[in-house]
Amino acid sequence: MTDILPGSGFRRGFMFVLSSPSGAGKTTLSRLLLEQDNNLVMSTSITTRPMRPGEEEGRDYFFMTQEAFDALVQRGELLEYATVFGYSYGTPKAFVEAALGEGKDVLFDIDWQGTQQLATRCRDDLVSVFILPPSMAELETRLRKRAQDSEEVVSFRMNKAADEIAHWQDYDYVVINRDLDATLARITHILHAERHKRLRQTSLPEFVEQLCLQR
Repeated sequence: MTDILPGSGFRRGFMFVLSSPSGAGKTTLSRLLLEQDNNLVMSTSITTRPMRPGEEEGRDYFFMTQEAFDALVQRGELLEYATVFGYSYGTPKAFVEAALGEGKDVLFDIDWQGTQQLATRCRDDLVSVFILPPSMAELETRLRKRAQDSEEVVSFRMNKAADEIAHWQDYDYVVINRDLDATLARITHILHAERHKRLRQTSLPEFVEQLCLQR
């Protein structure tokens, strides 16, 4: 994959958001998308939650104190931010703006709060996908299979899921994750189609003008 589309030249990148209730598959799908597409880069969020085993600073998140996070908010250096399960999360603005200008698409693994902020501030650069579980029972099964959280946390996430799902209509696309491979294929098709949107192909007017001169 490149940022050069056949017959059009350079295009502007866009923000590609995946949201879902915890356990519905957005993190796994994000990883698979990044593995297969070299024109897609991950937006690494800042968070105030503790680092989990196996996570690395700068790869999974930028970890910082609440005081440092609040200072970034005050200086306007975050593109979006939200509180999730008692911890703050946010997206550094400078990295995203630079990537879009280079024709890269930036992948976001964020919740509906962050997505709404992006929609308010930069709607033309945003493509959002909400991932639904096939059932609430399956969602709970997936959370328990992860074995990352206590029983109390699993119960809290399940209670939170209904509130998150209630925002599905705010998204451009909705995909039910019954099968991981099929869901990945659907999301990949969305990504490819959005890259060919006329308004994102910024050199298309020049190409068409030159094409007409060939008559």
